[in-house]
Amino acid sequence: MNKLLTKKNIRFAVVALLYILVVIWIGNYLFLIGLAVIYDIYISEKVNWTFWKKRNGKNSAFIEWLDALIFAVIAVSLINIFLFQNYRIPTPSMEKSLLVGDHLFVSKLAYGPRMPNTPIAFPFTQHTMPIINGKSWSNLIIWPYKRLAGLGRVKNNDPIVFNFPAGDTVVVEEQATSYYEIVRRRARELKEMDGVSNLKPNNYYLQEARKEVWDHYTVIYRPVDRRDNYVKRCIGIPGDSVTIKRGILYVNGKVVPNNGTQQTTYSVTTNGTTINPMAFERLDISKSDQTMLSGTVYLLPLTKANAEAISRFTNVTEVSPVYTSKNEYAPHIFPYNPVYGWNEDNYGPIWIPVKGATVKLDTSNLCLYERIINVYEHNALRVEGSTIYINNKPSVSYKFKMNYYWMMGDNRHNSADSRYWGFVPEDHIVGKPKFIWLSLDKEASGLKRIRWNRMFMKAK
Repeated sequence: MNKLLTKKNIRFAVVALLYILVVIWIGNYLFLIGLAVIYDIYISEKVNWTFWKKRNGKNSAFIEWLDALIFAVIAVSLINIFLFQNYRIPTPSMEKSLLVGDHLFVSKLAYGPRMPNTPIAFPFTQHTMPIINGKSWSNLIIWPYKRLAGLGRVKNNDPIVFNFPAGDTVVVEEQATSYYEIVRRRARELKEMDGVSNLKPNNYYLQEARKEVWDHYTVIYRPVDRRDNYVKRCIGIPGDSVTIKRGILYVNGKVVPNNGTQQTTYSVTTNGTTINPMAFERLDISKSDQTMLSGTVYLLPLTKANAEAISRFTNVTEVSPVYTSKNEYAPHIFPYNPVYGWNEDNYGPIWIPVKGATVKLDTSNLCLYERIINVYEHNALRVEGSTIYINNKPSVSYKFKMNYYWMMGDNRHNSADSRYWGFVPEDHIVGKPKFIWLSLDKEASGLKRIRWNRMFMKAK
């Protein structure tokens, strides 16, 4: 009995038990082969798995540091895949809820971690190698989408980190803009150049624009887990219906209450004098958010509370929200079809697809679901006349294979979100921000750069 209770055996038993529990969680029992490796590491010691260092005898300081570095890289990589990851807010789309420079602790366990699609990758990079700027992953092994069991499900109004759905194809020279928007924008330009008297079908301009982009730029493909990470608020979950009327958001016919940190663009008119910069500073309105249209008119993204505070300034004569007219079609807004005539402030209703649900299809509503059918769920899709073919079969309906979500930024007029690129598939969900562990203000200097009041603040 005493022989069995040696330190070596106890270590092996603990590590083996933890490993078995992880394999059960993952659900791929082929990984049980790894028990043989664990047995050899702790018991038989036939193979030196840490070949870079001596098993017996003293190693140099360099080898000891190398060993510690390798262990740290492996440990942190596993933590990033299965437990949590750091995410830095790069844009103001969620202000004033989450600020540019906030570093978030993002829980992978909240909704269940995903097994990586591309397990062979350079550590701690999303898609680009540092210095050489090449791709940081290998396509040698590609795993299908699999999400492990988590602690909960995505709920309405949860802040969510997810992979950018339109980030599968990227123009390297213009990564800040979606490849698809670049093509659509160029197609609109080509159409305008032809003039009203010489118009051709829309598909002609799209094909010409696509050819131009591929001829003049570097275009690359990224798998789901290598697409840019975005953070937005989940406005609609599967089965919800989302509508926007003059900037007011409705889900399933009910108004979504303003969360207090939500921002809208306001026009602020003064009596001819400028607003004191210190007043903007007191209201946490950054310099980058201050746009002066003329000597008397500012354009500012404001919360409702800030709008009310500014309206009480003695030199302010009018504060009013700026909304796009209901009848003004925005060609850059999903689904990019004038039949719907939607814009940022007047949108929908749009239904969020549910896994297993079936929707009727025709050429009038195909634009809503074609990316789901073709790109996210990997079906061959084509249209001939008024007939829709899915996997070479005429189709009048489609059954969804995944759940989808509708994401929007709290900074309503400064957020590229689902209004611009549509639904977010469930396999793109990364995790849930839990708290802010560091916040840096790029407009400040020295210790003032650190927003101490936001340290360890819960992400809401």
